[in-house]
Amino acid sequence: MRWIYLSPHLDDAIFSCGGIIFEQRKAGISVEIWNWMSGIPSADMPLSYLARSVHAEWGLASAKEVLDCRLAEDHLAVKRVDASSRYFDFLDCIYRHDKLSSPLYTDDIFVPPHKADDALVPQIAKRMQENLHPDDVVVCPLTIGNHPDHVIVRRAAEEMGRPLLYYADIPYALWYPEQLAEITEDVEAEIYSVSEEGLRVWQEAASAYATQLTVLFGGEEMMKKALKLNWRAKQYIQLFR
Repeated sequence: MRWIYLSPHLDDAIFSCGGIIFEQRKAGISVEIWNWMSGIPSADMPLSYLARSVHAEWGLASAKEVLDCRLAEDHLAVKRVDASSRYFDFLDCIYRHDKLSSPLYTDDIFVPPHKADDALVPQIAKRMQENLHPDDVVVCPLTIGNHPDHVIVRRAAEEMGRPLLYYADIPYALWYPEQLAEITEDVEAEIYSVSEEGLRVWQEAASAYATQLTVLFGGEEMMKKALKLNWRAKQYIQLFR
């Protein structure tokens, strides 16, 4: 039996579940993180203003440079929790265009999925089905924050029609606790203990995503404090069924 964590981007599973993943690997459980929006856009496709501004925040230029850097970060993070990772070639929303080469997301990434993205759901669901085993445990994002890539991955997972567990998307669950409460109001929670060692490894794994820490948390120390505060209140992480 494998535990498969569906990660829309190269950081979501570790930010949200790094402590659980470490504890599972320590117990000898097979864990894989499947990263979906990790493809590199064609060099011929012009970058949108949104993509260029996001690159500038990360201090990087081309999309290939961004993906190379983020893949290196992910390899280090996954190594620190002793898991395995797989990468799929779907594009991040900031790189997606319609049939007329117009960018789908021009101003904001926290909006409902564009109509042109509807076709992604069955495509991703098909790739999931092709790579999953019958006894795999599949864990997908709750979609707190409503990032379109998270929504698309969840819809694809649900389209398979198999049992799922759900994780609270961090940092968005920390930004919008009211969304977490609303989304999980009528679902069953399962408790997974995370030790102090698990917290430390979780923080160190999350630290590997250097390009993301300032944008998402305000810096590395703020990230570590946020994860610790989230953990300290319970010393466990919830997954939802």
